[in-house]
Amino acid sequence: MEAMPVSKFKATCLAVLARVSRSGRPILLTRFGKPLAEIAPPRKTAARPGWLGSMKGRGVAADDLTKPALEPEAWAALRD
Repeated sequence: MEAMPVSKFKATCLAVLARVSRSGRPILLTRFGKPLAEIAPPRKTAARPGWLGSMKGRGVAADDLTKPALEPEAWAALRD
């Protein structure tokens, strides 16, 4: 693991973070030669499934979806 003084890290912070992200190798920050902190890339997380299709298989059709909602006589009564 590469070691770097904290003063140099302060001067080149964004470049160091980009290098850690790109290479995947952590960097140990030191102060007066003693370890102070470790800069490491984030851990890989499992990909979450998307919300599209998340309810697949959970719904139930209770009746025939193609038949009319009311009988023809009921429609005639509603027109009057």
